[in-house]
Amino acid sequence: METNYDTLTLTEQDHVLHITLNRPESRNAMSLQMVLELQTVFTQAASRHDIRVIVLRGANGHFCAGGDIKDMANARTQLAQGGNPFFDLNRQFGHLITQANQCPQLLITVLEGAVLGGGFGLACVSDIAIARDDAQFGLPETSLGVIPAQIAPFVVQRIGLTQARRLALLGLRINGEEAVKLGIAHNLARSAEDIDTQLNALLAQAKKCAPHANRLTKALLHRVGHEPINTLLDDAARQFAAAVISEEAQEGTIAFVQKRQPHWAK
Repeated sequence: METNYDTLTLTEQDHVLHITLNRPESRNAMSLQMVLELQTVFTQAASRHDIRVIVLRGANGHFCAGGDIKDMANARTQLAQGGNPFFDLNRQFGHLITQANQCPQLLITVLEGAVLGGGFGLACVSDIAIARDDAQFGLPETSLGVIPAQIAPFVVQRIGLTQARRLALLGLRINGEEAVKLGIAHNLARSAEDIDTQLNALLAQAKKCAPHANRLTKALLHRVGHEPINTLLDDAARQFAAAVISEEAQEGTIAFVQKRQPHWAK
């Protein structure tokens, strides 16, 4: 795994990849460079079966304050050169959020401080999200005269159309407590220490789940609603039959009978 990035810091420990958005001077605003670096990390991580969990958070008490205004200014200067730099800039983030959504690992986000725009979108594609109670969530795009183009579909999938309308069309800011109530986040933390405690508990629980079974299950869940149910269930049954006779399932069954932890949980 490449670790030399300008906008990210990466650490690996005990099958967990920790990614920290590291542009604290801008509350970790999502620059094009950060988007491209995150794409590289997710691409490399996808083929790493030894990485079972990805933890995504921001440096210095903020998750992500949305898109980088400087990139928008640079795109304006490129208009005269032809092409559509605004489309390219916006769509690149769409590729990233789709990639994060479909990453085979368990994706945990730690949501502190500003969780705005693109940061809000990334929160909505995480498998598990821990929100600090005083974090500020919002979709400010309409108040700036633009739209949450790449983010909106994932927000609707996360919390439903009714609540997505309310947040996006009013440009509201909500705190971590309401974010948990709406289902944007799952766990509420009252302090930095509480975040660490909850994160460690989640990582310990994730360790109990078989790595390959988790990958297959996440991929199966993503297919729901996108193909005929009978076709999906037929394929799921084939995957189940293959899983039952796999080394992973044999280890899990033997460990259960012997009343011990399977090797992947140690």
